[in-house]
Amino acid sequence: MAMSLDGFVAGPNQNQENPLGEGGLKLHEWAFSTKTFAAMTGSADGETGVDDDVLREQFNNVGASIMGRNMFGPIRGDWGDHSWTGWWGDNPPFHHPVFVLTHHARDPIPLKGGTTFYFVTDGLDSAVAQARKAAGTKDISVGGGASVVRQCLSAGLLDEMQIHLVPLFLGGGERIFEGFDAKKLHLKPIRVLEGKGVTHLKYQFQK
Repeated sequence: MAMSLDGFVAGPNQNQENPLGEGGLKLHEWAFSTKTFAAMTGSADGETGVDDDVLREQFNNVGASIMGRNMFGPIRGDWGDHSWTGWWGDNPPFHHPVFVLTHHARDPIPLKGGTTFYFVTDGLDSAVAQARKAAGTKDISVGGGASVVRQCLSAGLLDEMQIHLVPLFLGGGERIFEGFDAKKLHLKPIRVLEGKGVTHLKYQFQK
């Protein structure tokens, strides 16, 4: 998760024009210039270095992802005409099954590159079980948004967490570090890397 210095992973007033809230896109500028991100968007450009290494590592050995309805799209309530297929176009960067937590059922959406979105209406435990089956021996990535991460923190489901700390104040928005019993969680620092305008912090949860 990319995070501002005042602890927000998305800015205020999220909507279709500002999917990460006002100013939230700036949290990810470090990633946009990398070779890995360029490759995801079909370009051969981009920079190598620490930021590129970190971003590439995030996709290594991942066999499935879990995300919330808000991360998938701006639509609330019923899906309507089902024309929305995510922020990422017809070839999303995941290239594996993605399980979207929602209260509204929808048929799976298969897209190019091996990404299929599955919509899970019976809660986090079901999404985790389905993701584990799909991933096999590979890892599961929890992509966000903030609500899903908080649920996973509260349930003690996370093995590792990587925070990309950006020297930016958003002044409001969505936080991940609230709404759970912090006394039950214990972190072991694994790595600190300095990138271009971002510090990459990696932790392991102690069981």
